[in-house]
Amino acid sequence: MIYHCIQPPQSLQSFVRCFWIFESNFDAQPYAYRSMADGCAELIFHYKGLFREPDHAGSNFYSGLQAPAQQYKRYITQEQFGIFGAYLYPFAIPFLFDMSASSIVNEMPDLPALLGQEGKELEERMITAHSNEARLNILIKFLEKKLPDRFEENPATFCAIRHVIDSGQQVSIPALSEKFCMTERTLQRQFREYAGLSPKLLSRITRFKASLNDYGNRKKLLTEIAHECGYYDQSHFITDFKTFSGYHPKAYFHGQPEGAEWRDA
Repeated sequence: MIYHCIQPPQSLQSFVRCFWIFESNFDAQPYAYRSMADGCAELIFHYKGLFREPDHAGSNFYSGLQAPAQQYKRYITQEQFGIFGAYLYPFAIPFLFDMSASSIVNEMPDLPALLGQEGKELEERMITAHSNEARLNILIKFLEKKLPDRFEENPATFCAIRHVIDSGQQVSIPALSEKFCMTERTLQRQFREYAGLSPKLLSRITRFKASLNDYGNRKKLLTEIAHECGYYDQSHFITDFKTFSGYHPKAYFHGQPEGAEWRDA
């Protein structure tokens, strides 16, 4: 497996967490990948090979948006693959696609459906580009055209969402409300519009995502991981982990979880 991240230019850092490349470097064989719950969104381009959801009939997916999600999905490919992605803060969605984040939570619409002819043209350029460096430049130019200076339209809300996502912890909603000078009702409304999830649910998913950083540390007990991530007890940690990933945490941290090979890349 080949997996690596690329930091965005300064012009996009308010909206883009990173760009990433994920490729297979082995002969064609079945490979399963599991996307887990995530408070962020991803623009995805399959420039080589295709993944499909088992038992899910539908057209081929070459490019699209993985919206913020509170559930996991499983995908399988039978061939070599190459994927280029942009990992976005969820409040980029309204500016890129002229819709609220809450309207597409848990969905994965393709780019032509979201952007029409503009989406078709971007998809074609990304898939046929001669290198990942060229793909990076194409996507940076597209995002810079869509996102310049938009952060200043609602800085308090966007900073609050970033604070929850970047904290890696369970965040107190009253404290968050006070920190960013919003009533709790306003905070709830703004998060649903621009994050697609309530502050409490986004915080739960963020805490779960932080626990994934202990992948590969087989000597660490589940109780230690749970405690360090702010869970009150191991049973609460296990419940959240199974809900958001489909794995029991013991299988994920101490076994050989399906589709996690990219973390060893």
